[in-house]
Amino acid sequence: MIKVVVSGAKGRMGNHISQFVGKQNDFELVAGVDPVASDGEKLAYIDETGQSGEAPLFPSLDDALGTVDVDVVIDFTAPAVAIANVKCVLSHGVNCVLGTTGVTEEALQVAFDESATGDAALFCAPNFTTGAVLMMLFSQTAAKFFEDAEVLEFHHSGKKDAPSGAAVKTAKLINEVQATAGICSKAPGRETEIDGFAGARGANSQGVRLHSIRSNGYVASQEVIFGSPGQTLSIRHDSIDRDAYMPGIAMAVRAVINMQGVTVGLDKLML
Repeated sequence: MIKVVVSGAKGRMGNHISQFVGKQNDFELVAGVDPVASDGEKLAYIDETGQSGEAPLFPSLDDALGTVDVDVVIDFTAPAVAIANVKCVLSHGVNCVLGTTGVTEEALQVAFDESATGDAALFCAPNFTTGAVLMMLFSQTAAKFFEDAEVLEFHHSGKKDAPSGAAVKTAKLINEVQATAGICSKAPGRETEIDGFAGARGANSQGVRLHSIRSNGYVASQEVIFGSPGQTLSIRHDSIDRDAYMPGIAMAVRAVINMQGVTVGLDKLML
């Protein structure tokens, strides 16, 4: 059994992950962590047999990791605390699966180098849905044949970062392919924005424009639009429920216990 702690357990995503972990026959939910947890509070879940279970809920990772035996911490919290959480987990010699976006790969590597003890490993992904990974892969292929690319990402109003980690990663992959192919976007940029509407053309990643939409009703969606003379190509992925993330998270938890160092991207486990 892989002993799991969920950090951010009282948040919407954290609670969903906790319920999922509790149902897996090779996982054991040993604790939840959330700064708003009260003394003695429990994290209730239903196990794979349909029986009710409870795990202790701690206000801090230090408290949890100093109390329970754990193999992997899953952290879905906020960008402002992600690095501190990663350092705390790694310093205890525990593996970490990080789903919080808005943190650079360079910052993750520094955190690992400064904090990791024992055999602790860190896995992070800008998106844990298998469809999103395929969307990025297809976008890489398309980028060789189109001059212009725009990334539109749609998330719920509570998302803490813009653009999303998946959008940033997608733009980076397109940039790398186009740089190798000598392709330079000819799409108009900031110079076309009219007075009073700065930002209309979105963020600029070496010619790839990123647009972030935040609205209630969305979970997570992303569309990549490619254009060249006489044609366009759209590649879109929609997460309509948080269940979409669970297989990727499970894949990461099972893999990280045999990893070393820092690994970024679900594609490393899929392809």
